[in-house]
Amino acid sequence: MAVKLHRCPTLWLKGPHPCWKVQKALDEQGIDYEVVRHPLFRSRRKDYVALTGQKLFPAVQLEDGRVIREESKDLAARVREGRLHA
Repeated sequence: MAVKLHRCPTLWLKGPHPCWKVQKALDEQGIDYEVVRHPLFRSRRKDYVALTGQKLFPAVQLEDGRVIREESKDLAARVREGRLHA
């Protein structure tokens, strides 16, 4: 099973978008991942909140079930530095 990228449903939105920053870092590092899209509206993110404890995207769920939720720039840096599984 690949890692899971939990993100918003606006896959077409690139550039400075937080979800795209992390997705791009995963792509650059050649990490296999599955995109899990969650509702755009925060009030409808009950499953995501149960998983991460908060409503903000993005988050990465590792193969062992651990969830990493940080600010997108920090999470992207973690991926690029090879510290995703640390």
